[in-house]
Amino acid sequence: MNYKILFVCHGNICRSPMAEFVMKQKVAERGLSAQFEIASAATSREEIGNPVYPPARRMLAAHGISCDGKTARQMTRADYDYYDHIIIMDQNNQRNIQRIVGQDVDNKISLLMDYTDHPRDVADPWYTGNFQATWDDVQEGCEGFLSAIGC
Repeated sequence: MNYKILFVCHGNICRSPMAEFVMKQKVAERGLSAQFEIASAATSREEIGNPVYPPARRMLAAHGISCDGKTARQMTRADYDYYDHIIIMDQNNQRNIQRIVGQDVDNKISLLMDYTDHPRDVADPWYTGNFQATWDDVQEGCEGFLSAIGC
């Protein structure tokens, strides 16, 4: 089976790119990269074209993960049609996606932390400054998702 996953947050410079590259690493470690297409996007236009925020980039690099070349982009209606799973970081993302694509008629949208034992929003480190907490949530959420699909 092939999985097309789009991670989404507000600006696509912290949480969603962290999730994108963590998930890419996790599927690579399992030898499953060929079965996955993984990307990330924003609900806003604020950061379009900007690279991953330096503290997020440093957190990834500290764990041997490169996000070189990643720049923020906004989610589109075509993304909704294309991806099988649209995994969001918080409830605000859900509301903003509805403005872009309308209702989630195909039940593709889920919260990352819904794949864990303690569902909640992933706090935005842009505001909290706590990139370690975001890293921990992303790790747990990605593992939970892979477990939920049997990988």
